[in-house]
Amino acid sequence: MSQMKREPITAAGAQRLREELERLKRVDRNRIKKAIQEARAHGDLKENAEYHAAKEEQGFIEGRISTLEALLSRAEVIDVSKLNVGDKVVFGATVELETEDGDQTVTYQIVGDAEADIEQGLISVSSPIARALIGKEVDDEVKVHAPGGVQTYYILSIKYE
Repeated sequence: MSQMKREPITAAGAQRLREELERLKRVDRNRIKKAIQEARAHGDLKENAEYHAAKEEQGFIEGRISTLEALLSRAEVIDVSKLNVGDKVVFGATVELETEDGDQTVTYQIVGDAEADIEQGLISVSSPIARALIGKEVDDEVKVHAPGGVQTYYILSIKYE
């Protein structure tokens, strides 16, 4: 009997996934069920684009529900505000970085794979930049081996919220 691999996720990330799952089950499922019923009422299903679009969306919704249920069932929720790690970057840290030339600052939070969203500043713990940051401290130089080449950053601050 194999052990299920636990995946780290922040408490906030787990809450976002639970809320999405709840919305999909309570709101989107009912909406799409009604859309399918209405499309069926229009007659011939073979040439009914509304029916086929609704069925396709239903498949997407059910797939996403399954994915979220699986993610949450194996999630190990970590409350980053309760971590006592001193001044080192670990899972859950929000890190402010400055580019080597000092032109730009960026802020990232290191999160689980399931909650990563670069547009929200949430980077996966398994990403090259997160792996380079883990264990570092404020003022450390960090070299990130990215697809575009090596990028150098300096850590300006580390927070756990």
